[in-house]
Amino acid sequence: MDNNRPYPSNKYGKEDLIKRLDQEKFKRKTISFYRYVLIEDPVYLRNSLYREWQQLGCLGRIYIAREGINAQMNVPEPQWDAFFKQLNDRKEFSQMPIKYAVEEKAPSFLKLAIKVRDKIVADGLTEDDYDVTNVGKHLTAQEWNEALEKADTVVVDMRNFYESEVGHFEKAILPQAETFRDELPEVLSMLEDKKDKKILLYCTGGIRCEKTSAYLKHHGFEDVNQLHGGIIDYFRQIKEAELPNHFKGKNFVFDDRLGERITEDVIAHCHQCGQQCDTHVNCANQQCNLLFIQCSDCAEKYNHCCSTDCQEGKTPPPFEGKRRIFHRKSEV
Repeated sequence: MDNNRPYPSNKYGKEDLIKRLDQEKFKRKTISFYRYVLIEDPVYLRNSLYREWQQLGCLGRIYIAREGINAQMNVPEPQWDAFFKQLNDRKEFSQMPIKYAVEEKAPSFLKLAIKVRDKIVADGLTEDDYDVTNVGKHLTAQEWNEALEKADTVVVDMRNFYESEVGHFEKAILPQAETFRDELPEVLSMLEDKKDKKILLYCTGGIRCEKTSAYLKHHGFEDVNQLHGGIIDYFRQIKEAELPNHFKGKNFVFDDRLGERITEDVIAHCHQCGQQCDTHVNCANQQCNLLFIQCSDCAEKYNHCCSTDCQEGKTPPPFEGKRRIFHRKSEV
């Protein structure tokens, strides 16, 4: 096969994919990993990985760019050793740090999608805006807790507002941006008078903090630190070492689970009635597909839709973005 040519992608419908997963007699491991590394030919690599991972039965969403790889996926447990060997056999991905999902309550992905992008995380930055080789100090969970407990440290959540809404670290600054691209200048503005402070950054798995720490150091911040492995690996570390947990609520994830519980604290509210709830859903009206928080009572009342208009099958207004997301200032 010519690996420079487009490789065929999945053609099954959602119902067929769910049925195929239901018939499986084995378990899957949901994992994530990333690495900033020069990829000479992203298209060739994409097609090679698609062929290899499809043969192993892997599912997930993977982005490849000249600057590296960003992967969220699940791997059949019987194929784990073969998958890990293939990963390590590639010099770009040798000894890759892997983050394992906190919960495996539902299938995380239904299909395999590997896409070539300009960036592995859309950030809106140019090469003159940061130096990815000059990043912040990576902190273990224990080091993170020790720094977090000091009064003069500044903690910043580098995720989107709908992620931090359902779970975040104590005393964290929570930017209200909808995208990482918008969040970077917002955070820079918020921290403008704090360049002499110890800055702590965290995100889901660490990839956004890698860019942010380089971006902040480029703008004159010196004591920049990031949580090694993000929220996902923090939870693993505190369990293994029996450390205090300073994260409250859920960890939002970008797969079909939409979240994994870290603590029993419910810090968010239903966007329709206001009662305590942290369950993200997509509006059942597929023409809308709004991402929002909905309690079980409202799910029944609105037939899993975000509004009476969607419940009645009315077409929502045009939307040009990639994801429809509930905003606090708008009516649902």
